[in-house]
Amino acid sequence: MEKLGIIGAMEVENKIILDALKAEGNVKETKAGGTVYYEGSIGGMRIVLARSGVGKVNAALCAQRMILQFGADFIVNSGIAGAIGTGLGVLDVVLSSDAVYHDMDASAWGYKVGQVPQMDIYSFEADKKMVEAIQNIFPTLPEAKGHKLAVGRVASGDQFIADKELKARIVQNVNPLCVEMEGAAVAHACALSGVPFVIIRTLSDMADDNEETTYTFNEETAAHLSGAIMLAIVRARSAAL
Repeated sequence: MEKLGIIGAMEVENKIILDALKAEGNVKETKAGGTVYYEGSIGGMRIVLARSGVGKVNAALCAQRMILQFGADFIVNSGIAGAIGTGLGVLDVVLSSDAVYHDMDASAWGYKVGQVPQMDIYSFEADKKMVEAIQNIFPTLPEAKGHKLAVGRVASGDQFIADKELKARIVQNVNPLCVEMEGAAVAHACALSGVPFVIIRTLSDMADDNEETTYTFNEETAAHLSGAIMLAIVRARSAAL
């Protein structure tokens, strides 16, 4: 049976899933590499859940250990992000088509901005079957009511984006729907290990300047919504087994 790995950077992003695991009982906690991994099941689906910590290195290390030590067959990176794509707003949801680093720049050596030197691929492709399944499930979820789901590129970097000029450069370089700090690193680890992945991000802000009309930081609300959607998807996927 598939073992689903779920990674959130912060405790608030994982709370709903962890509560659901504990409600079903028999949760095993293992501390490895400074991170606590929770193993259990939700509706019969085997789950391993971890809070990676913020940033690309933390996320990649967590994903790699989740694959090698805990046997995750599929990884979902769930959490919050800043909106970049046109027409998206706070508390809309982005589902990854692919992921790329917005702060990787080896263009002086002839690479495109975002491409890791000496790698054959430019971006890391998400699992198409899971993307399609989530697209079909999303409109049926009570938690999704009033929120838009958009499929597109997720861009990651070790920066919190809150500047119009930087936002414009990221759009010009890699043209994502949203920006965050972990997804591409999780995707990178999965790609090298041959493990499928998808990134689900609820938009907490507009990755913009401090204009009251456009910038609203809703970390807790967005993280709660992201967790609720993730849980609903897990239960729907479990029911289909």
